[in-house]
Amino acid sequence: MKQFGGSGATLNMLAVHGFAYLLIAMPKKRSTQTEDGGPKAKTMYTLKLEPEQLDKLGDYLEAGHGGPWFHYDVAYSLFAFKGEKVNVVGYQSGKLVVSGKKTEDFVRDILEAAITGEARLGYEAVHNPEWFELHAGCDESGKGDLFGPLVTACVVADGEMVRAWMELGVADSKKLSDSSILKLDKEIRKTKGVVVQTAFARMPKYNELYNKFGRNLNKLLAWFHGKSLNAALDERAAPWGLLDQFTKQKLVDAYVKERTDFRLESRTKAEADPVVAAASIVARAVYVREMKRLSDEAGVTLVKGASGKVLEQAKAIVADRGAPALGDFAKMHFKTAYEAQGLEPPAKPAWSKY
Repeated sequence: MKQFGGSGATLNMLAVHGFAYLLIAMPKKRSTQTEDGGPKAKTMYTLKLEPEQLDKLGDYLEAGHGGPWFHYDVAYSLFAFKGEKVNVVGYQSGKLVVSGKKTEDFVRDILEAAITGEARLGYEAVHNPEWFELHAGCDESGKGDLFGPLVTACVVADGEMVRAWMELGVADSKKLSDSSILKLDKEIRKTKGVVVQTAFARMPKYNELYNKFGRNLNKLLAWFHGKSLNAALDERAAPWGLLDQFTKQKLVDAYVKERTDFRLESRTKAEADPVVAAASIVARAVYVREMKRLSDEAGVTLVKGASGKVLEQAKAIVADRGAPALGDFAKMHFKTAYEAQGLEPPAKPAWSKY
């Protein structure tokens, strides 16, 4: 993807011609209503674009189409333009953020007409009707991190909640900063009618449970999912639920088999579903708060993941407090935990489909 620059430059204005939609038998879009009954326009819109689409949009705005446009600086962006009552930022991650009073005009007249060629704004219920049904979304956080707990979350929600969250920018937690995660977690939890349940164990108990489940992380993860899912369904019944395909669905199914009126589904990129995305945010928020608590206890900001820096911190804990103390902060089955203690990781168990 190309990097666009030129801080403070003013670009020439060119008229946009020849862009139109062919809308065939499309249902009338549903939108939030103002107090006088009129539609409330979106003031923020986010979308994941392919690299080619981002380049095309950057070139399009650089050329001044639909402008004038003014460059400005945004961290980690490929381009950032200010227009009349609209800002457009394309990030290196592929994420596009459009904000301002003329967000909808930009999305319909430029983004959809000239770049993506697909009308999606306002038609989410047409393209993904299942998002707006009453259902449960499940996700987890902390699975790949040495420090901190493994957290599962289940959110039960329906259409009106989903629409509100989409306005807020609820998305897969891996795409959001910790500060955004914590803010969105508060918004999700205070949504009227929502059900939010989480399950996790602090580190000494986690390590005990890992051994209890035969040192099988998939079985332990399924048990946590069963805990949060059943707690949520006890609070509000839903006909179906969704989790990511990489979670072992059959193992989770065992914990909801008595619920004959409920079906659990899994699919790749399940976090595209706003209810699953909400669950990913809730799970990550719990993990972030627990990491803050553990960091305070350790006297150092513990690093997420399992990198070389994480190994350094684990070795420091062992050196300062002794090897047993590492279990108060870390998942002791990680290879990194063995390395921090100067031990050889045990041989991997025989392959199992679970």
